[in-house]
Amino acid sequence: MANMFALILAVATLVTGIIWCLDRFKWAPARRIKIEALRVETDGKIDGKALARVARQPGWIESCVSVFPVLAVVFVLRSFLYEPFQIPSGSMMPTLLIGDFILVEKFAYGVKDPITQTTLMKTGTPQRGDIAVFKYPLDKNIDYIKRVVGLPGDTIHFDPNSKKLTITPACPTGSECKPAAELEYSDLVKSSWFIGFEPSAGGANQMTTRFFDTKTEAGRAEGLRGVYMVERNEKLGNEFHQTLMIPGVANSAGDYYQQPGAPANTWIVPEGKYFMMGDNRDNSADSRFWGFVPEENFVGKATGIWMSFEKQEGEWPTGIRFSRIGGIH
Repeated sequence: MANMFALILAVATLVTGIIWCLDRFKWAPARRIKIEALRVETDGKIDGKALARVARQPGWIESCVSVFPVLAVVFVLRSFLYEPFQIPSGSMMPTLLIGDFILVEKFAYGVKDPITQTTLMKTGTPQRGDIAVFKYPLDKNIDYIKRVVGLPGDTIHFDPNSKKLTITPACPTGSECKPAAELEYSDLVKSSWFIGFEPSAGGANQMTTRFFDTKTEAGRAEGLRGVYMVERNEKLGNEFHQTLMIPGVANSAGDYYQQPGAPANTWIVPEGKYFMMGDNRDNSADSRFWGFVPEENFVGKATGIWMSFEKQEGEWPTGIRFSRIGGIH
C-alpha cells in the first residue's frame, strides 16, 4: 500500500510537472503572442476582458499548474526527508501508543528510490536502540516498526521466563572481543497500564485486546477481564527505554523462529541483517518469531510524534493526547 501511494504520487507529480513545463515554456508564450497580435489588429482598442477570453488558459491546465508545486514539495519531503506513519498496534508500548502519528527520517540510513526502494546513496546504518520502520520480511507491502536489538554478527539470547536479553557483540578477527553480557535492567514494578480482554463482534470465541493507562483513564478498565502489566527499564546502547510485560506469563519458546545450527532462544545475526523487537514484549510479533530484517528493508528512523489520538486498535479516536507530541526515545 505504501509503495502504491508512492507510485501514484510520483506519477501525479510527473504528469503535472510536464504540463507545468509545457504551459510555462510553450503554451503561455503562445497565448502572449496571440494577445499582442490582437492588440496590433485592433490598434489597442480591444479591452482586457476580451483579450482574456480570447487567450484563456484552459481550466484543466490551470488546475495542473496550480497543484504541481504542492505535489513536488510533498513528493520530495515524503520520498527523501520525512514520512508520516500511524501506529496501529500496541507492540511498541509504552514508547509508542496506538493512535500516535510519527515522523520517520527517511535519510537516516540511506537515500532510496521512492518506488523500488533501491538505495541510491548510503548515509548510515541502524544502531542498537534505534526505533526503525522497515518492510516486513515476509510481506514487503507491510510496514513494521520495532526497536533495533541485534546488529550484524551479534549473538542474541532471550530468556522466555525472565524475559531478559543477553547480547554477545560481533567480534571481528583480531579485535578485543567482549564477553556475553545480560543487558542492564531496573527492578520490575507494577505498571499503570492495564491489558483487558473482551468478546469481539466476531463472536464469543474471539477476544479483543484493549490497553488502558489508568493514570489518565481511571475507570476505563473496570468490568474488563485482564491484569495490570509490569514494566522495567532496559538499556540498549547508551540509552534506557521502558518495556512492558504481562506478569506470570512465559513466552511460548516453541513458537520462536529456530535458526538452523543455533541453540533454542538464541539467534546469530547474519551479515547485512538485524534483529528487531517490540517494547511490549508479550504483545509483539518480531524477530523472535519470524527472523531477521535485511538492511535494504529499512525505511527510516522514527524521530518524533507530531500528533497523538486516544484510541484502541481498530476503533475511532476519542480525544487528543497533546502531552505526547515531541521526540521519541
